Amino acid sequence: MITFSQNIPDNLRNLINKGEFITAEKIIDSLLTSGSISEKQKLNLIFEKERMERIKKDFRLSGKDILDYIKKFIPGASKDDISKWEKEGFLEFRIIDGKKFYFNRAHTNFFLLNKKAAAIKKQHEAKNKRENFREFLKRYVKGIEGKIKSVGETLTDPVEMKLDYTLSVNAGAVPPGDIIRCWLPFPREGKERQTGINLISANSDEYIVASNRHQQRTIYLEKPAEQNKPTIFNIKFKVKTFAQKFVINPETIKPYDKTTEIYKKYTAERFPHILFTDKIKNLSQKIIGNETNPYLKAKKIFTWISENIPWAGAREYSTIRNISDYCITNKHGDCGIKSMLFITLCRYNGIPAKWQSGWMLHPGFVNLHDWSEIYFEGIGWIPVDQSFGLIDSENEFIKYFYFGGTDAYHLIINDDFSTPLFPAKIFPRSETVDFQRGEVEWKGGNLYFDKWDYNMKVEYN
Repeated sequence: MITFSQNIPDNLRNLINKGEFITAEKIIDSLLTSGSISEKQKLNLIFEKERMERIKKDFRLSGKDILDYIKKFIPGASKDDISKWEKEGFLEFRIIDGKKFYFNRAHTNFFLLNKKAAAIKKQHEAKNKRENFREFLKRYVKGIEGKIKSVGETLTDPVEMKLDYTLSVNAGAVPPGDIIRCWLPFPREGKERQTGINLISANSDEYIVASNRHQQRTIYLEKPAEQNKPTIFNIKFKVKTFAQKFVINPETIKPYDKTTEIYKKYTAERFPHILFTDKIKNLSQKIIGNETNPYLKAKKIFTWISENIPWAGAREYSTIRNISDYCITNKHGDCGIKSMLFITLCRYNGIPAKWQSGWMLHPGFVNLHDWSEIYFEGIGWIPVDQSFGLIDSENEFIKYFYFGGTDAYHLIINDDFSTPLFPAKIFPRSETVDFQRGEVEWKGGNLYFDKWDYNMKVEYN
């Protein structure tokens, strides 16, 4: 008898987790033709095959690849060292069908996660981009400190930007003449720190801008594929954004009204990434102790993650079964992984918390980005950027700026994760959690990230 857990057979889940992909695929093919499973179970099984292919794409480096890269900075490194660093959690790998493969960014992540290795590499190169960015943030926050405190406002230093976003589908990815369906990111409205949204152009005669009620907001376009040419989707729009900081006295925090929809929805578990597992409960006890004030609880969580979970390049989220658990288990994560852990710990402690994401558009540092918001009674939602975390400063305002604050270069696209796109996507998404790069498909199926590229250009006014 087959036992399904969340529409996936338990024995199949175990095989995939152990990396026995060939056997797992045979079981899936057998189940798909058995006539004994539901349509929903079929869809889940089909996606499990897709997930395995995505994992293979994320894990392609050999032990030699890893060692050769590390030896550029640590010439005496050996295979024994690699084994040691694996056991210590500094090199992420998977055994797939009996062979060991390393995560595509394991070699560069090693020099972010291992402090001794990071110090050695630092001697060989000038300041890296991340160090320069941290210095930029410190200067920026110091520059707006007096403005927030002096006027008592939460908003300051507006920036007007013109954004030019392009998604380019590879030539030959779709047969000539077939229609490509494309969803591009579009900024959310109704945010006091994000206003003046104005679509300038879209390079398609017909397009659909999703209403603001869609929590992952899109603009949808269609174009036919051309012979031997990439298919280009482009939009241009303007937006005005503000820095924001809430200066809060913990003693003024009011008790939550636990009957409200906000409280019930945003303190609840949500499969598969926000689950109150034993790991979450134990970690929460370690962090929170006897603290009862919601603001100070959240601040303790923010501080602990900042000090104990270093940033590292991440796998595609669709390949991770539980993001918050992955973060605890691997003790590292990128912006979204760290934010999901923060959200989960806040919710477990009765603090409403939600996902927010889009782009970071700081001059010279444009990239995808995820953060969160938490809710306090009588104050409302306030931003928390767990990835930017603590700033190295003795000044409390600067040090904790991104706990209850954000700069003017956060572009909000999403107010939630894993919500339906509009118009509805037929095939599984490339990014099942977030939405920033876009999504593309045609009648033959989804087009994964290796079939297209994207680019954001920013003009600051």
